[in-house]
Amino acid sequence: MRQLNKNWITEHHIDFEYKKYLLLAYLQHVSGQFTEQRLYPHLADLIEHYRDLRQLKDNKNQLYQQFPERLNGARLEEFRLVYEKLIRDDNLMQELNSIIDFSLPQMELALREGKKIYDFVEEHCRIFPVGLLPLNKDAGYIFLRAGDVSDTIVYEYQLSIYESPHERFRGIQVGYIATYEKGLLNTYESIKSDLLRFHRNLPNPAAYVIESEFLLPFDETFLPIAKRALVRALSTAA
Repeated sequence: MRQLNKNWITEHHIDFEYKKYLLLAYLQHVSGQFTEQRLYPHLADLIEHYRDLRQLKDNKNQLYQQFPERLNGARLEEFRLVYEKLIRDDNLMQELNSIIDFSLPQMELALREGKKIYDFVEEHCRIFPVGLLPLNKDAGYIFLRAGDVSDTIVYEYQLSIYESPHERFRGIQVGYIATYEKGLLNTYESIKSDLLRFHRNLPNPAAYVIESEFLLPFDETFLPIAKRALVRALSTAA
């Protein structure tokens, strides 16, 4: 199973063996992706499922919103009565508790596996600027190289600020620009000069190199980790 639905634990059959089968099939797929060093989107999905499950365990009132609608076309009040009956069902609650208690440790094992790979990749990446940096570093370029024989892949980046009632954090959007073949003439400085000449939408861009010692799955691992590394570096420097 490649993915779990967001409400996988409360939709369809509330049965321990059935949910156990769904979860283990999903985690087997995730583990296989991690073995191939393909972290995303699997790690992000797993983190979200784990947080949802922890929240469900800590706040059983959420079960009211989680349960599927059992009476199509019925009035809201009828739905509420059905939900309350389900939640009062001790056998059902025991089954859900068993599913949650089994699932959390299984997810934690998979998360540790993913985090170990993430940390290893991050430890073997380095980030540094190309030339002088402008005062405003919220827009610019990232030059990505992985392994000794890698070309340089250039992305334009744009930082954004996101706010919610509880937190304020930075996000990043990237867009592919070009790939430069490895060679004596294609230094990072010459690539930056080339970009300034042909891409005038950023007259004074920041430019950063992010290098990995190892060749990695690009879209699934190197690019997502590089984006997070850049956001963290810019946040620290701010």
